[in-house]
Amino acid sequence: MQADLIIVGAGMVGSALALALQDQGLEVLLVDGGGLNVSPFNASDAFEPRVSALSMASQRVLERLGAWPAIAAKRACPYSEMQVWDGSGTGHIHFSAASVHAEVLGHIVENRLVQDALYERLLDSSVGLLANARVEQLRHSGDGWLLTLHDGRELRTPLLVAADGANSAVRRLTGCPTREWDYLHHAIVTSVRVSEPHQATAWQRFTDHGPLAFLPLSGAADEHWCSIVWSVTPEEAERLMALDDSGFCAELSEAFEQRLGTVLYADQRLCIPLRQRHAKRYVEDGLVLIGDAAHSIHPLAGQGVNLGFLDVAVLAEVLLHAAQRGERLADVKVLSRYERRRMPHNLAMMAAMEGFERLFQSDQLALRWVRNSGLKLVDKLPQAKALFVRQALGLSGDLPELARA
Repeated sequence: MQADLIIVGAGMVGSALALALQDQGLEVLLVDGGGLNVSPFNASDAFEPRVSALSMASQRVLERLGAWPAIAAKRACPYSEMQVWDGSGTGHIHFSAASVHAEVLGHIVENRLVQDALYERLLDSSVGLLANARVEQLRHSGDGWLLTLHDGRELRTPLLVAADGANSAVRRLTGCPTREWDYLHHAIVTSVRVSEPHQATAWQRFTDHGPLAFLPLSGAADEHWCSIVWSVTPEEAERLMALDDSGFCAELSEAFEQRLGTVLYADQRLCIPLRQRHAKRYVEDGLVLIGDAAHSIHPLAGQGVNLGFLDVAVLAEVLLHAAQRGERLADVKVLSRYERRRMPHNLAMMAAMEGFERLFQSDQLALRWVRNSGLKLVDKLPQAKALFVRQALGLSGDLPELARA
């Protein structure tokens, strides 16, 4: 089987890229080791533990791809405020959508719902889909790549896109070097019901063990739900995971200073080791890395999938413009245009998240004073906060066409 372009990995980022390239005169094949099925949805279903804080730029991408209406029709919780504070001090900062004349800062959406909306569009598209197809071997063959699947089938393409996540098999099989390090923290994620309304606000407290985020979810009118991401040391994670539900809820209420009252109930918990990775190059001749295959960051601000959707928008723009000019899409000179636009932005975001993480994990008295004083100072500078909000929303910078208003 042969295609002009093969995307390995049908997660949110890979699926979005396939849709962005459909009906553009390219034969696109989307390959995934799992199934490509849309899950049945009922509003009374339990929340999926993995969620994303989708920015306005990501929403625009999903709107252009025709996936946003299906997401909004299920469960997408808008939030218009963000409260961040230092649990070990007095520093506090508040962000508001109103500061930039926007209605919302973003939407908290379960990853599964985003994925299903993209799948629904794919099933009605011209994109070739190959499910349950795990890539076992990769090698150069002529002017392209030969992929051997676990069942012996072979695929050929001049241009291969790795969208298969942080533990990318394509990145490993092609020998793409990365810089990576362990945060020495695990993230506990689950959905919880609290006694007080979340106020359409994303809350984040920096604790002695690590950041704790409460992200608003859309529940029944008489119930108040949040998704939590609790970053703690491995030893603390083991202890918290071993607690029964009532014990966990009690500790979580205390760690969050009961800002939303009592934590009444917690769904099944997941514990995820945190590791940061960044590919030294995103491209080589005939090969591109996007999304978590190229970069994975601390979930501190929920920016991971937003970076991935911007990767998609820029890469699609680069490829389609090159096709219009009659250039060879697999040429590293063409693909480097994507790398030049995305790598600096991704590195800047990763550096910012790393800086925040290290600053708030420090026990040094001087750094505690700096972070508390800094939060208080910035909170009094509306222009600085508005700049941050515009950047987070995707209202400024070098925005690709798919992400523009």
